[in-house]
Amino acid sequence: MQPRLNVQAILGEGPHWDEEHGLLWFVDIAGRAVHRYHPASGQHQRLGVPDMVSTVVPRSRGGLIITMGRGFYTLDWESGTLSLLAEVETDRPNNRFNDGKCDAKGRFWAGTLDKQENQPLGALYCLDVDHTVKKVLDGITVSNGIGWSPDNRIMYYIDSPTKKVVAFDYDLDRASLSHRRDVLHIHEGSPDGMTVDQDGMLWIAHWGGSQVSRWDPESATLIETYSLPVERVTSLAFGGPDFTELFVTTAGRQNPSEPPNEKFAGDVFSITAPVAGLRGHQYAG
Repeated sequence: MQPRLNVQAILGEGPHWDEEHGLLWFVDIAGRAVHRYHPASGQHQRLGVPDMVSTVVPRSRGGLIITMGRGFYTLDWESGTLSLLAEVETDRPNNRFNDGKCDAKGRFWAGTLDKQENQPLGALYCLDVDHTVKKVLDGITVSNGIGWSPDNRIMYYIDSPTKKVVAFDYDLDRASLSHRRDVLHIHEGSPDGMTVDQDGMLWIAHWGGSQVSRWDPESATLIETYSLPVERVTSLAFGGPDFTELFVTTAGRQNPSEPPNEKFAGDVFSITAPVAGLRGHQYAG
């Protein structure tokens, strides 16, 4: 498999398909950059930011919202201007945000981790459209993939070191979780990013597992796997004109002085899926 985009990111993450503009947004966490890719033209642009940036999502009123360091920020792509909306965990300087995405009401969900990634010092937060933040889960080690069922009644969530995907009953109106249960246990590598297709199946990126997998969460059945020529597969998002192209981010160097350990490490791949995926949501605040 050849990469869709040769970018050699240090830690590629957080892909989001911008349906309105036909763009793929993603980030390089350790490279401290937001990327914009227009597949139809092949145009690719990079914007550096001053700290580790872990997610990027368009705003319904224009511009972008990102998680950077321990804060939610708006970002104007053209000027590079950043504005802080809210900050969390100011008492934990070794923590930073990791994966996140918006629910169907346009709230931004994102979780944190301790940079050593070996202690349960992180949490999961929800940034509402009025910029208020609430902590929803605590005791998280590496907050990662988030996704919702097609009817928005279930939220799926990954804390990577557990090697599990858990599910919650989800109240979309109140942004509340209940009835936590385990639905999947991942054995190949560690589960990282996650997305959901229109049939309600879960697609999971395997960090250290060189693959993407598709699962039925109701029966815990592995449906199929897609092998990639890189070990560190980080996240994924459906996009393209009919949402059957699955864009997959990967990691290469873990610091600027470390050479890529594989030819395509850090590049963006794409997989033609057998079913369309769910659309990503913009931030409504």
